[in-house]
Amino acid sequence: MYLTFLQGFVLSITLILAIGAQNAFVLRQGLRGAHIFWVCLVCGVIDAVLILAGITGFGALAQLLPWFETAMRYGGAAFLLWYGWTNAVSAWKGGSSLEAADGAEQSLKSTLATLVALSLLNPHVYLDTVVLIGSISAQYEDRVSFGFGAVTASITFFFALGYGARLLRPIFSNPRAWQISDALIALTMWAIAIKLVFF
Repeated sequence: MYLTFLQGFVLSITLILAIGAQNAFVLRQGLRGAHIFWVCLVCGVIDAVLILAGITGFGALAQLLPWFETAMRYGGAAFLLWYGWTNAVSAWKGGSSLEAADGAEQSLKSTLATLVALSLLNPHVYLDTVVLIGSISAQYEDRVSFGFGAVTASITFFFALGYGARLLRPIFSNPRAWQISDALIALTMWAIAIKLVFF
């Protein structure tokens, strides 16, 4: 049981470590110190639901609805292009610092709406959680332990990223650091959007 749990944990953590829209958003919120608990919790819950759907065989739904993948791919790409643009504009204008960012906090509702869109409009999240983790879990007799390990890895990662970001706060008291961060996030969003459409 423990070995199966550990294998699920390791698989999930290796999939989630890749920089993506969701991770970049969590890091940004962590740096701002804004709604960190709720952002990390919602990320963990979304991953948990998708992983559990995968290990219970829900991945077969994609075969029943062939249009679903295409709709998610183009919808996700459009959202990522828009979100990247907002970060690019912020990078271009500059003038932000950690102190200024702390004073211009988004509402919790707006923050979570953006987070849910970033999480669920990305088809790769379904491939990683529902399809990949779900199909690999089928190789194990104790699929529950495997899935629990994967869910634990996801929740652990998001809370570590969100709350660990405070260690970088001294760097982000410099407005130039925010410009670089916004520019990198914009480029990451656009790269993911291009990959969704063309690859």
